[in-house]
Amino acid sequence: MSVIAILGTGMAAVGATYRLRGEPHTCVLYDKNSYAGGHTATVQHPDGFAFDSGPHVSFTKDERIQQLLADAVGGQYEAVQYQLNNYWQGYWFPHPVQCNLHGLPPDLVTRILLSFVEEERKPLPDVTNYAEWLVASYGQVLAETFPMAYTAKYHTTPAANLRTDWMGPRMYRPSLQEVVFGAVSPTVPNVHYITNFRYPTSGGFQSYVDGLRTGATIELDHQLVRLDPDRKELTFENGRRVSYDAIVSSIALPDLVPMIAGVPQEVRDAAARLACSSVVLVNLGIDRSGLSKAHISYFYDADVIFSRLSFPHMFSPNMAPAGCGSIQAEVYFSKKYKPIDRTPQECVEPVIRDLRRVGLIRDTDRILHQSVAFAEYANIIFDHDRPQALATVHAYLDAIGVSYCGRYGDWAYLWTDDSFKSGERAAERALVRL
Repeated sequence: MSVIAILGTGMAAVGATYRLRGEPHTCVLYDKNSYAGGHTATVQHPDGFAFDSGPHVSFTKDERIQQLLADAVGGQYEAVQYQLNNYWQGYWFPHPVQCNLHGLPPDLVTRILLSFVEEERKPLPDVTNYAEWLVASYGQVLAETFPMAYTAKYHTTPAANLRTDWMGPRMYRPSLQEVVFGAVSPTVPNVHYITNFRYPTSGGFQSYVDGLRTGATIELDHQLVRLDPDRKELTFENGRRVSYDAIVSSIALPDLVPMIAGVPQEVRDAAARLACSSVVLVNLGIDRSGLSKAHISYFYDADVIFSRLSFPHMFSPNMAPAGCGSIQAEVYFSKKYKPIDRTPQECVEPVIRDLRRVGLIRDTDRILHQSVAFAEYANIIFDHDRPQALATVHAYLDAIGVSYCGRYGDWAYLWTDDSFKSGERAAERALVRL
C-alpha cells in the first residue's frame, strides 16, 4: 500500500486528508508542534478566555464547504451579522471608508469628493501597482489618507510596492453617487464583501479543523529537517526517518525549500525573495463585554501600534467568561521590509496604551487576561518580486513531486474555503504521481 505524507495539520492539510479518505493508501500527517492545527489552532486558557491564532471566521458562499464545516461541529455554530468599523484621528466610522465619509471633518470630505471627481473625469490608466489602482479608484486624497496608510501598517511596505493580483473582492470601488451619499448620510447599504459569518459555538475556530480531521493519523513533535526527493525520504529533528510514495506540503515555501536535498541555488534564492508579514498577537481579557459594536476594527494612524483589532467574545460567547470581553490586537512586521525591533512581550504595553487612547479600554476596566503569540508567517506580501520567484519555486517542486498547498504553499491570499480546496487539489496531484 502506498504511503502519502502530509506536512502540516491546518486547514489545507485537512483538505488534502479529506480528499484522500477512501483511497487505498496510507495517509499520515506530520506537525512540528506538540499540538495540531497550525495557524488554525485555538488556545483555551485556564481563566476561561480563548484566542485563535489570528481572527478566523467562515464566510464562504460555497454550499459544499458550508455543509462540511457545519457537520464538523455537529451543527453547533454561531451565525453572526458581521460588523466592521474604522478609527482615524479620533473618529469612528463604518467600513468601508470610501462609502462612509459622513461625520469626518468637512474639509477632508470636501477634498476627498473633489479628488474623486477629478479621477472620474480622467481616462482609465494602465495600472502597474496597488498605489496607482487606489488613486484611480478613490482619488489621491482618500487613497493617501486611508488605504495607503493602512497598507504601510498591515503589509509593512508602501502600496506602490504591491501588485494588484491579491485583491479579488477585498477593495470595493464605489460610484460617485455612492461616495456622495455616504458623505451626507449616516446610514448606507453594506457593500462589504462579508455580511455574515459562521463560527463554532464551542472550542474556537480550531473546532472546525478538528472535526474535519477526525480519524486521521497524526504525528506531532515532528519538525522536518530534510526532504530527500530522490530517496523519497523525510528526516525529522527527533531523528526519525520515514519513506513516502507521494507527499503534500503546507509548509511555508521559504522554510521548505532549504530543507530539500540537492535544491539548486537559484531555487533557494527565489524562495528567499518571497515576502510575508509576521504578526505579534496581543490577547487581552477585560471585565466588561461591551467593548465594541464591531467584530473587527481597522486603524489608519501610524502612531497607533496595531493595524487591526478583533473581539473574540463577539464571535461566540464561549470565547470569554460570562460578562467579560476579549480583544486581539495585531502588530505587523516582516523580515524583508520591517524587521521586528522588539520582543513580542514588549508589544503589550503600547497596545494597552493605544487601546486606552482610542477609548476601547476605560480607566475603570480591569484587565483579567494578558497573553502574547507570535506568528512568523501571517499575510503574503504581493510585491513585485513574487511572480517570478514563485514561478521558480513552484516549477521546482512540481518537478520533484512535492504537492504544495495552503496560504504558505500556494503563497497566496487564501481564505478558509480556499485553503481547504487547495489541499484537495494538492491531494489530487499526489494521487496522479502514485
